[in-house]
Amino acid sequence: MAAKARPKFRWRRWLAVAAGCALFVTSVWAAREAHHYVLGDAQFRLPGEARNAVTLEGVRYVSRWKVLRVFTPDYGRSVFAVPLDERRRRLLAVDWVEDATVSRVWPNHLLVRVTERKPVAFVSLPLRGGSTSRFLLVDAQGVLLDPPPRGQFTFPVLTGLTDDQTDSERRVRVRAMMNLMADLGQSGQIVSEVNAADPENLVVMAQVEGRPLELKMGDGNYAKHLQSFLLHYPEIRARAGSATTFDLRLDDRITAEEPPSAK
Repeated sequence: MAAKARPKFRWRRWLAVAAGCALFVTSVWAAREAHHYVLGDAQFRLPGEARNAVTLEGVRYVSRWKVLRVFTPDYGRSVFAVPLDERRRRLLAVDWVEDATVSRVWPNHLLVRVTERKPVAFVSLPLRGGSTSRFLLVDAQGVLLDPPPRGQFTFPVLTGLTDDQTDSERRVRVRAMMNLMADLGQSGQIVSEVNAADPENLVVMAQVEGRPLELKMGDGNYAKHLQSFLLHYPEIRARAGSATTFDLRLDDRITAEEPPSAK
């Protein structure tokens, strides 16, 4: 009976396995050393004394101090230790910041790109007691903004918003105002105030022939109704006397409302 042949030792296979293990160990060791290097070497530390340690782009109305304060914990340590996602989340909580990105700049700086919110109207918010109001700005998303120390805006005043409303509730009223102003076009220049307390029944204050008038605009056909009113206003004024409130919501008529003292 013939003896069984002993299996050949596969040197090439084991050499390949050994080489792979050595390469893996070497790679892990190199990655660990590189990690320690970029975290510990002084050349990668964010300098707290350098004015351009954090470069800001897109900042016009946002407080530079509030943006830079976000990075206070990072000065003096490696830029590779900065948690970029966490810093971005904190930036999104800063007034006027709609979006932001944070990136590292070799070897030891940070670059912050900010997209600022775009205001669309002034907002008159009544203070407690209702005797006085404070003026803020609001963007298209219904976010209230403190007026910046610099910058001039020519927006109408939007009323009907409160501190108690959510951004979503304010957004509905802001969008209603924006739709009205977009429909009015150039005619909207005479509008100084829009009351959107009821988004489906907008009321505006407009200067017509030097007189402040309250015009009830409803929820559509704004340009058509206003142009008809302006076209016939000399005749309307002659007939309406001292009336300063007009209902423009119907297509076939304009109704003057007498002031309370005249009733």
